[in-house]
Amino acid sequence: MRTAGAIVAIIGTVILVAGFAQRLRVAAPLVLLVVGVAVSYVPFIPEPELSSEVVLVGLLPPLLYAAAIRTSLVDFRANWFPILGLSVGLVLFTAGGVGLVTYWLLGMPFAVAFALGAIVAPPDAVAATAVARRIGLPRRIVTILEGESLVNDATALVSLRTAIAAFPLAAAAAGGHASDVTLGSVALDFTRAVVLGVGFGVLVGVVIAYVRRKVTESAIDTSISFIVPYLAYLPAEHYHGSGVLAVVVAGLLLGHKSPIVQNASSRVSERINWSTIQFILENVVFLMLGMQMRRLVSDANETGPGWGTIVWTCLAVLATVIILRPIWVFPFKWLQHRFMEGEGKFHPKAAAVISWAGMRGVVTLAAAFALPPNTPQRSTLVLAAMAVTVSTLLLQGLSLPWLAKTLGVRGPDPREDALQEATILQSSVAAGLKALEDHDDVEGDIIETLRRRAENRTNIVWERLGQGRADAVETPSATYRRVRMIMLDAERAELLRIRDAGTVDQEVLGHVFAQLDIEESMLDRIEERSDELREDPLLPPERGEDECEHLAAHHDRFVAPTSPHGCEECLRDGTTWVHLRLCLDCGHVGCCDSSPHKHASAHFREDGHPVMRSFEPGESWRWCFVDEQLG
Repeated sequence: MRTAGAIVAIIGTVILVAGFAQRLRVAAPLVLLVVGVAVSYVPFIPEPELSSEVVLVGLLPPLLYAAAIRTSLVDFRANWFPILGLSVGLVLFTAGGVGLVTYWLLGMPFAVAFALGAIVAPPDAVAATAVARRIGLPRRIVTILEGESLVNDATALVSLRTAIAAFPLAAAAAGGHASDVTLGSVALDFTRAVVLGVGFGVLVGVVIAYVRRKVTESAIDTSISFIVPYLAYLPAEHYHGSGVLAVVVAGLLLGHKSPIVQNASSRVSERINWSTIQFILENVVFLMLGMQMRRLVSDANETGPGWGTIVWTCLAVLATVIILRPIWVFPFKWLQHRFMEGEGKFHPKAAAVISWAGMRGVVTLAAAFALPPNTPQRSTLVLAAMAVTVSTLLLQGLSLPWLAKTLGVRGPDPREDALQEATILQSSVAAGLKALEDHDDVEGDIIETLRRRAENRTNIVWERLGQGRADAVETPSATYRRVRMIMLDAERAELLRIRDAGTVDQEVLGHVFAQLDIEESMLDRIEERSDELREDPLLPPERGEDECEHLAAHHDRFVAPTSPHGCEECLRDGTTWVHLRLCLDCGHVGCCDSSPHKHASAHFREDGHPVMRSFEPGESWRWCFVDEQLG
């Protein structure tokens, strides 16, 4: 009962604090960390045991897997060089620098000091993702940070394992000598860990992908995903490979293959379940990290070298960790942009944001607890690791949004996303309509219904572009959502009346409820995406090198509108438009395909003028009707 009560209390605290943090628009892990530290000093609350085995084996694999399946393998592959530079080079650079500082301050064996460096070197995947996504950093920076924090744990843990093997006491206990650890043995151990980790990850990914092709039940498919992290992690660790790499590789592969090997219901079920698991685990971890503070301080007080030395050590290690990151990042990013093709110009603002996004977390504290009991000044090292974790989360985690805003480093505008979404969706819908043309055995009414539904899907996205303005008229899609939600409420109320009357089979009624829930969730998602649109003007995108010939020919062209106050045909006929488009050949102003009469497209079909641009305030994008390309 005590254990069950503790679990309920911890999860209840996580839910309450996370909801409160969401209202304040502050990252929940940071608030939970502070709450955990405060709770650790409440006398009547027992401290939960957080051993290295619990974190490294019980919590780390599912957390890494949840992050990996959401990470794009395409983006990861496109940014492999900066990811490896940060996750391997920077980790070793930081571990060495912290090792030298600790060796100089505490006078301990360098292997022990290097172990502390390996512990505090890797930024945390959970913290980086939570903060970066919340503040809306550019997607490439988010990809690099996610990739770094997924892979760097392997580098740090292998380095820690090698350092522990070099401890004089550990080597003597094993009947060997510290001198048995050489540069060659370190390189061999690291190579073996990488090869076995990647190998087991690929093997598990391929086997699970094959199994998923045979599974059609979403509950079974989702249940399989719950054991994937451990199927990859445990064998890799057993054979002295990197379990972290195995989980990351398996997650990346299965996330990439999911549209092929899983059906739609399985993907929806897995996404919802893993989002819940990730929310609970990552927030519980940060709460429990903070709750370790009282014991760590007590242990350091009893066995440490004195609080003066402990404080100076913690401050020196923290300063070293923070300073070494920009020392590595700025030259590395400059060399990358200088010598690698396709990288463009070096952007110091982006490098500054990456340099400051070095929050430590779960792996750092778990690795600290993995230090052997006979490690010299172990309590001081563990407290230093905890100090780095708490300080970087609070200092860098809270100030990173301010830094990104001050430097003007931000993610893409939601309406820019809507433009890309519209072009992608229009391309996929066109493929579907082309496939529809090949079926001449289908009745015309059915074909027309399918065609109308396909066009409505793209119109919904195009209509979102003008909804950030206060004077925007309600679009047909917005009207449809509003009225359909009223209908759904009435339909659900009637279903509840029928259910309470007990006159129909409950399983059949459950299927009808599920259909309404799916439709309502889709409408809610569309509404949520529309609300993300800001009132800031949509900046024109940079000229792409792959623009079609029509867009390239009209790139700098300006024409005067023939009817600057609205759609020419709508003004003539007294009809209503939704959004306006301007022909860049003759200046004709027509309404978009979301409008009832679609005069812009009609103008292209009649006159053949290929390029129109948006004639809405604050929008500068262009569209080629011939090649269906955005410019």
